[in-house]
Amino acid sequence: MKLRGPLFFSVVALLVWVAASWLPFVNEEKEAILMQTIRGGLSQLHYQPVDIDNDFSEKAFDLYLDRLDGGRRWLTKSDVEKLKPFQTKIDDEMDAGTYELFNLSVQLLDEGRKKSQAYYREFLAQPFDFTKKEEIELDGDKKPFANSDAELKEYWRKSMKYNVMTNLADKLKDQEEDLEKIAKGETIEDFEEKTYEQLEEKARKDILKRYDDWYDRLEKDRRTDRLSNYLNAIVNIYDPHTSYYEPKDKENFDINMSGTLEGIGARLQTDGDYTKIASIVPGGPAWKGKELEKEDKIVKVAQADEDPVDISGWRLDDVVKLIRGKKGTEVRLTVRRVDGSTEVISIIRDVVIMDEGYAKSVILDYNDVADNIGYIHLPRFYADFNRTTGRSCFKDVRTEVEKLMKQNVNGIIIDLRNNGGGSLRDVVKMSGLFIEEGPIVQVKARGSIPEVLADEDPSVQYKGNLIIMTNKFSASASEILAAALQDYGRAVIVGSSSTFGKGTVQRFFDLDRAVRGNSDIKPLGQVKMTIQKFYRVNGGSTQLKGVTPDIILPDNYSYIKTGEQDQEYAMPWSEIKPVEYSQNVTSLHYLPTLKEKSAARVKGSEVFQMVEKNAKRLKEQRDKTAYSLNMDEFNAMEEELDELSKKFEEIFIEIEGLEANNLKEDLEGIEIDEAKQERNKEWIKSIKEDAYIQECLYIMGDMNNMK
Repeated sequence: MKLRGPLFFSVVALLVWVAASWLPFVNEEKEAILMQTIRGGLSQLHYQPVDIDNDFSEKAFDLYLDRLDGGRRWLTKSDVEKLKPFQTKIDDEMDAGTYELFNLSVQLLDEGRKKSQAYYREFLAQPFDFTKKEEIELDGDKKPFANSDAELKEYWRKSMKYNVMTNLADKLKDQEEDLEKIAKGETIEDFEEKTYEQLEEKARKDILKRYDDWYDRLEKDRRTDRLSNYLNAIVNIYDPHTSYYEPKDKENFDINMSGTLEGIGARLQTDGDYTKIASIVPGGPAWKGKELEKEDKIVKVAQADEDPVDISGWRLDDVVKLIRGKKGTEVRLTVRRVDGSTEVISIIRDVVIMDEGYAKSVILDYNDVADNIGYIHLPRFYADFNRTTGRSCFKDVRTEVEKLMKQNVNGIIIDLRNNGGGSLRDVVKMSGLFIEEGPIVQVKARGSIPEVLADEDPSVQYKGNLIIMTNKFSASASEILAAALQDYGRAVIVGSSSTFGKGTVQRFFDLDRAVRGNSDIKPLGQVKMTIQKFYRVNGGSTQLKGVTPDIILPDNYSYIKTGEQDQEYAMPWSEIKPVEYSQNVTSLHYLPTLKEKSAARVKGSEVFQMVEKNAKRLKEQRDKTAYSLNMDEFNAMEEELDELSKKFEEIFIEIEGLEANNLKEDLEGIEIDEAKQERNKEWIKSIKEDAYIQECLYIMGDMNNMK
């Protein structure tokens, strides 16, 4: 049957209008130029470019596939087989500026999501049996893609059962605690005791709403967001710090670049389906609360006493919007610790108090072990590059050292724990405070001879005994300072088995500058690219290996891969020729004896032995990723984890005989501000409970005795 002309064209016009309304616009020319511009820039400017061949394609394919469905929620093995023909063709697509693999993956993912939505709605329509003994694997790396739709559906059944079980367990626990309070005479507004069946039904409704809301957000995913994930799977084969940033508004760009959670003072990063704490901002609400820790994974967010929202699988900027809020309001974060235990942390939003991020000092005394010891805390290597008269960590540390020297201190401890780095210029100058003039670090760009950055001031501000404290999260500039003073034999480095291991330098490159004209396709975005490597004066790199302290103390992360070595496709360790260096300030010829004495103390320390046990426990718990779906077994495991966690926290108590006192010249500025007084009080308290500072005082006492 033939359609009459006017009717036919009306139908076609309607279909075109519908397609234009619902299908995302694809600018093929822009996407082709984007791919080729990124490839050209990396080839010309990256410190260690890679060959774009079949081997590269296979690596990029595996990385993209893992990120596409890391939780094994949506794709089956048959879907993966449809993508497999492109496994060795990503290099060809990069040459041609085409996106066949990407387009097919988006189609398959959308089909999988639609299918899975029917699964979870079906399972949440009826109660689960929590007496049955079965378990669920929560680590996507240990769970293969489902062999069939039936197996995928079974994955979803267990997932929904686990979600409802954990939600129900929380509800039962909360009600039990409320009943105990009421029995003691407390009044709880709007409390109504519910039966197990009512709570179970409410738990299923909560999970249904949570997943419906999540899928609503997934449907709004932009093509540019998905394309960014695809391009990052490609550029991350170069190294984990090389990334593509799509052009967004300024706010979202800053969120992606810094991962900043405004309101609580924590920097985040995406870790699979979770949002992980990358660092705590000194002076912020999270820092003051002392409960949120680096490596914690946020699983739920609640506004004050409202129901928590599960944020698994959320985009980072969506998480930020949920946690942001006005000063004085409360946000509750449900976090999963490294050991697998969960905890709800309440944080009152506030502005970040920047002065807590600056260098500051106190005088330490510890019984007859060590007296009049200067302690400098440096949380970051800050600098004001916009003003020559602005603050810098070099100037501030120089001032603190000067103040301590006026007190005739018998040694100085500089604490770089959790210091993620910063200004390279300042770390070079800061090193010069403790040695005569000489090289501090070598910086090498691709294809060029190393540039030696040196302290050119022959004077030495401080010639006494010096200890540098580090841990697994001391990175970049912290590693340069520790490495330089270790190589010179100027300071004793004390800390975890190694520092972070980031020995590379990145710069941002605006892709628009690489493309002449073509204003209709701009902006293209930016690429953060690794362009240089740091090397110690002894020729070795800090990359991957970090800095190994002279004296190693037990650490919670001793048996867990953290830092650069935990990153996929991290650049390798390497070395270049050493440069000549020497110092005549002091000698650490007695270092072997210091090590022996410290090792003996650690072996006999109840605190450090508990830390060692806890480190092994954390490793065991981290490796255990299968959880019981039996309510009784799950509750028993949760109680055991909570008890062990509390037992570990209770060992850090105030150390008898350890005193920390502010310098008189600092007290005036502290006492005029009640908020500063309170923050200072908390800081002093944390010092007096710190077993690592205690051991450094023992080491300093040994140094003074042997010198």
